[in-house]
Amino acid sequence: MDKNNIKELSIQVNLNGLSFCILNRTTYTIEYINTLPFENKLTPFDTLNRLKTELSSNTIFSEPFNSVTIVHQNELSSLVPKTLYSEEQKADFLKFNSKILRTDFITQDDIFINESVNVYIPYVNINNYIFETFGEFIYKHSSTILIDTILQKKNVGEQTEVFININAKSIEVLVIKNNNLQLFNSFEYNNKEDFIYYVLFVFEQLKLDVETTLVNLSGQIDENDALFNIIYTYVRHIEILKPDVKFKLNDTVNKNKLHHHYLILNTF
Repeated sequence: MDKNNIKELSIQVNLNGLSFCILNRTTYTIEYINTLPFENKLTPFDTLNRLKTELSSNTIFSEPFNSVTIVHQNELSSLVPKTLYSEEQKADFLKFNSKILRTDFITQDDIFINESVNVYIPYVNINNYIFETFGEFIYKHSSTILIDTILQKKNVGEQTEVFININAKSIEVLVIKNNNLQLFNSFEYNNKEDFIYYVLFVFEQLKLDVETTLVNLSGQIDENDALFNIIYTYVRHIEILKPDVKFKLNDTVNKNKLHHHYLILNTF
């Protein structure tokens, strides 16, 4: 490793696409960031093949990395209060809201800021390949990063705010009140009608007011696209949530689209 050129790689793995980000710690610069969407939802096996192709065909990934982080983004997770958590029962916590198999490997992340445990199923084939390719690495669930980031960086106060991170075919929804997490859930959608259905379903379940509740949007959404327009039709207060990037940005990074990479930028 070149001690004068310390680099970190983050890879976000979703069955609908992959994202990559490289941070140069020495120059304090985001040198590379890119999202690779898939036309259709793939299997974990096919997703691994796409990952192998991308890592082998792009010379930027052939450099040595001081650390590698994998973000598993799927619906196979469940939040448990730390006081109720038992490692022997982690499959029981997960099976109520996720379809799991007896052979599935189940792990967990600790979320210290709200004293909870995130139980989830990672893509084991991806982990195995990353270990073979890069050696020791860190892996987390996407919801761990979102919950921790938003609770740490966003001082909501007494009012209730909704946070929606949008992916190609799924959304992650957080509701925060008094700086406490009221709800986290993920939903798969196929079109804008599915998307707004799940958003309004959350509003209805928590009895939130569409006229006064602020909705923060991040991920694959832009002002005046179809998803933005339909949510703005039903909800009064909407903001695009910009990531709080403390690093310099390489000239190749589109500074106007940083919210597309909200999740992966908060892995560093």
